[in-house]
Amino acid sequence: MAPVTVYISAYCPFCHRALRLLDSKGVSYQTISVDGRPDVRQEMTLKANSHTVPQIWVGDTHVGGCDDLYAMESAGKLDDLLL
Repeated sequence: MAPVTVYISAYCPFCHRALRLLDSKGVSYQTISVDGRPDVRQEMTLKANSHTVPQIWVGDTHVGGCDDLYAMESAGKLDDLLL
């Protein structure tokens, strides 16, 4: 299984929603908090070309944010990516 990395903020409901979906699938993931860490947020923004959280990667594949994660799930593509 490819490693899953999620940039998050503790106050972001979309972050919590994305993590709940990953939890429901039994996925292990690493979270990286951007709270109070402008250097980490800048790193995420450069990698994702987006400043919003969450930003989710599965291996080297940038999934996007929470809505993107749920869209992949709805389309039946998330499980294949996670394998």
